[in-house]
Amino acid sequence: MAYFHYNASAYPIRADLGGAYQHYWQQLASPGSWFTGLQRVAIAAEVRHALSCPFCKERKGALSPYNFLGQHTCGDTLDERLVDAVHRIITDQSRITQAYIDNNTASGFSEEQYVELVGIAVTVFSIDEFNRALGLALEALPEPLAGEPTNYRPKLAARGTGFVSMLPAEAATGKEQDLWVAPKSANVLRALSLVPNALREWQAVGAAQYLSVDGMMVLAGDTGRSINRMQIELVAGRVSSYNECFY
Repeated sequence: MAYFHYNASAYPIRADLGGAYQHYWQQLASPGSWFTGLQRVAIAAEVRHALSCPFCKERKGALSPYNFLGQHTCGDTLDERLVDAVHRIITDQSRITQAYIDNNTASGFSEEQYVELVGIAVTVFSIDEFNRALGLALEALPEPLAGEPTNYRPKLAARGTGFVSMLPAEAATGKEQDLWVAPKSANVLRALSLVPNALREWQAVGAAQYLSVDGMMVLAGDTGRSINRMQIELVAGRVSSYNECFY
């Protein structure tokens, strides 16, 4: 099945955007580091379910999300704790705490699974929002591919700055040397580094939608976009504020 051709769009869309989305859809359907292809596509489906979930809407308005009980509108593939994690990331991310993650990784799912889940959720959501902004239907989710996850965890990942284990800035070496130029990095990149492929997948889409990691370092001059860097940052800042981004 062909994805992201944008023939119905009333606006001209750069070819690299459709190409990046197509490539990510192939990755989404494939076995990942800690989830099968079936589970990864199911996580993507929950990203969409979360936006129309009555329970999520009620919980968002509650004083505390941790004492508010109910049932999500969801599919039947994932464990309920995985479903809850996806729905929180999409609808109430600013109230996710260290305790919430620790409690789930102790009894529900692993720290590595949580990071891969976050990577899928934010990448699928950003692609869907692109279509919504243009008034286009959401792309059909891909058919999952067979196979088992690799269970790969980088040896140098450790707890420190954030809620989950991350690679130190100087640890982008060996199999991880493509993640950033060591010893320079940013926490927004390191946040997904416990699952390097989750970071790679997110970076590839981000490079098309926003800027590449190298491009972020160029504050003036040609951006390769229809707007200049100042305009790009104005849009990025407004979107981040709307999405309650910590940064």
